Amino acid sequence: MALKDQILEDLKTAMKAKNKTRLQVLRSLKAKLQEKEIAERKDGEATLSDEQSIQVLMKAAKQRKESIAQFEQGGRNDLAENEKQELLIIEEYLPKMMGEEEVRKIVSEKISALDVTGPQEMGKVMGPVMGLLKGKADGGLVSRIVKEELNK
Repeated sequence: MALKDQILEDLKTAMKAKNKTRLQVLRSLKAKLQEKEIAERKDGEATLSDEQSIQVLMKAAKQRKESIAQFEQGGRNDLAENEKQELLIIEEYLPKMMGEEEVRKIVSEKISALDVTGPQEMGKVMGPVMGLLKGKADGGLVSRIVKEELNK
């Protein structure tokens, strides 16, 4: 089943169960997916691939993470908790992200393969690594690991 179809089915289930938080998040995701479809439309209709749908969901998850950080910084733990609940729902539809050790191994291999010597060449590493890990690892984590490995 396509990711978008799964979200629509779960939306119906959430309506029947009267689960307000889940319903709100799934409606938001449905709207974002429709916006992406409209943006991709050329000559009639367009359907999103699962990869494009995952990109939309990753963007929504990133927005929630940023909101959580801002709310916690502002002392609004009630709002941060709400965002955390929404993030958990979104993450149900995202593929499992790679752990730090797996990312570190790939980064180390890529640095060796590219024969990069120092932190000034971070851009040479980030492009190829993010090409490999797009949708599989958090960009912030990858960036931090690349910096650490280049500063050894």
